[in-house]
Amino acid sequence: MKRRQESSEEKPAEPKKKAVKGPRAIGLLQLTGSGKGTLIPIAILVDGKYYDASAYKADPVPMALDSGTVYEAEQAGDSQGLFTVIGALHSKSAGSANPWLGTGSFLPHGAEVAKTAHKAEDVPVGLDNSDEPPPRLTKKGAAKPDAAPAASGGTGSSPGAQPSAGSGSAEKPGATTPATAPASQTPPGTAAGTSSGQEAQKSTAPAAGGSSPDAAAADKVSAQAQTPPKESTESYYRPSLRRGKPTQAAPTDPEPERKASAPTERKTDSAGGAGNAGSGEAVQLVPAISDAGGPDPKSYKFYWKTGEEEEKRNLMLGLAGQEVRAYSVAEARNQIPAKPAAVKPTAAGRKKQAKPIEPVFENLQFRAYDVWGNNQPVMILTAEAHFPPAAGDSTAPKSYSIALIARTDIYGDLRKLYSGVTDKFHLDVTPRLDLIDVVDADGDGRGELLFHETSDAGSGYVIYRATADKLWKLFDSLNAE
Repeated sequence: MKRRQESSEEKPAEPKKKAVKGPRAIGLLQLTGSGKGTLIPIAILVDGKYYDASAYKADPVPMALDSGTVYEAEQAGDSQGLFTVIGALHSKSAGSANPWLGTGSFLPHGAEVAKTAHKAEDVPVGLDNSDEPPPRLTKKGAAKPDAAPAASGGTGSSPGAQPSAGSGSAEKPGATTPATAPASQTPPGTAAGTSSGQEAQKSTAPAAGGSSPDAAAADKVSAQAQTPPKESTESYYRPSLRRGKPTQAAPTDPEPERKASAPTERKTDSAGGAGNAGSGEAVQLVPAISDAGGPDPKSYKFYWKTGEEEEKRNLMLGLAGQEVRAYSVAEARNQIPAKPAAVKPTAAGRKKQAKPIEPVFENLQFRAYDVWGNNQPVMILTAEAHFPPAAGDSTAPKSYSIALIARTDIYGDLRKLYSGVTDKFHLDVTPRLDLIDVVDADGDGRGELLFHETSDAGSGYVIYRATADKLWKLFDSLNAE
């Protein structure tokens, strides 16, 4: 028995290559009630790293807004339709919240693509003259005949006199001039009498001394008949290269130009949405994703049991009240009063604790999503809060904003993942967060939370991933590369 020798040809197993992620673009679609939409580029994922989509490869237009790029609008993970980018608008204003906007067409889910093929007319332009008078062929120098032949033709008064060329004679029909032809209505072959000679004399007499008003009007009509009708240059086709008239009128709202230009003035709401100034239309904000090789959309909706949503909502409100009170107490301790408060002697015995004042919540939003796909919801509460004024206090109460994210443990209790309480004077410490929606930012099947962020540095967008204990920040447009 010989021991088996190790072959030198055997190679070690090659390490697995890391999967390349992206490019995957995340945007925010602004939809109006009339179906028009614009796209705000937010982030783009390339090789596992997030970049600012409004600045990534912006030469001259960002890569996320290239013409022909298709985005799928998703609400809570469910597909709402497709948005195709046609052009890009750029604002050079230094204080613009969204320097780039994508324009295009939105096709709702389940709708069919409109057939917009244009058909040329059967008859080219200029040959369809059903509504125009027949053409008149004239020579260039024959507009005004000489006065001598006209005058000589009109002097004949005897019945045997030879009629002039303008009196309807059939001997030389080719000699009839355009100016005198309309004046004679006598059929060919009839003899011209004295009356016809007199009429010819009357019609041709002004030609010797000057032009009559009737002759000038006839020349004007002839000139108008010779001039071809001008084609309108305002058309959605190219004005110089087209054949035939369009089968339908030009659209009242033409498509935007492909070149970059400054956007029109917009009004921005609290969540960062933009609407047409003066239009008064409500704007719906829907996340949109563009990824050629990404996964199919997945729903992150969570369905509550009967009475469960109200119970969790009350628990979240109680926790939010504690956070607002703790923030208010910490803020009061850090303030230095003008006059130190006098220390009151404490009475002997046990002091009864006062009941804490509950804050009043406004603009409350409570949502829950199944971001992990295990039927365990992540709950998000955003609101504005203030404490009721004391008796006799006429000053306006101070307003706070809170964003609270929590989940439930195995015992049904809340486990806080994030809490941010701030006011307008401390946005540099804690920015204000307004939830937009849940979105699969990296294409791994799990949902991430997309917020609109407001701080002292401006407004932007931030993406968080919810874990079992806290929120991890994946992207921040105010601090992006």
